[in-house]
Amino acid sequence: MILAVLALAAVSAALLVPHRPVLSPPVRRGRAGLLVVGCCGAVAVWLHGQSLTLVLIVAAGLVGVGRLLARTRAARGAADQERRVVELCEALAGELRAGQPPLRGVEHCADTWPELAPVAAAARLGADVPVALRRVADRSGAERLRDLAAAWQVSAGSGAGLAAAATRVAESVRHQHSTRALVAGELASARATAWLVALLPVVSLAMGAGMGGDPWGYLLDTGPGLVCLAAGVALALTGLAWVDRIAAQVQSR
Repeated sequence: MILAVLALAAVSAALLVPHRPVLSPPVRRGRAGLLVVGCCGAVAVWLHGQSLTLVLIVAAGLVGVGRLLARTRAARGAADQERRVVELCEALAGELRAGQPPLRGVEHCADTWPELAPVAAAARLGADVPVALRRVADRSGAERLRDLAAAWQVSAGSGAGLAAAATRVAESVRHQHSTRALVAGELASARATAWLVALLPVVSLAMGAGMGGDPWGYLLDTGPGLVCLAAGVALALTGLAWVDRIAAQVQSR
């Protein structure tokens, strides 16, 4: 049972460590989750209960899969936000090239992207528009709005035309978005392969049961089987988390 609990700790360590190395609230939550799993594992060893150990293994696996799926949803949301930033920059550049004043252009863009409403309000009140843009840029996927904020600030300070600067920013953002979309498409096959490899043991167990064996009984009802199950879950989720982190690092460049 001790080996099973150690394997559970490996599952938690692999899945509860976030991408970013800096200490942030998600990191603290991950360490708290690891502590909880470790305490539960100690209770399982003390009680010598196979049923409790199995519950812990399943719970750790579900937590890990849920965290991986949450990361995937967050990445998709950031990509969608980046696409909307591209559309925003192109729309604003088009408004300015058509002769519209910056205030009118921002208001028109805010009609299609409600997140830009604070920027439109700042422009309407004569406040600091670049600061408002940088606040919106704090959203995941909207980081390139800082380039538009810099262009706006330079244009306001030097008197240069904002239309040309906004056009260049739109071209740069569109090029970066296209590159990231291409990279994401190339990485999709690697991620799909990782999930397929992680699910292959389940298929093997089903085939063994279909051939008249009892792999599920050995895996779920015996001590060595629980050790194998915990180690398998830990290795599978660690591999998935590793592939996910590599993909995230590639896409962030």
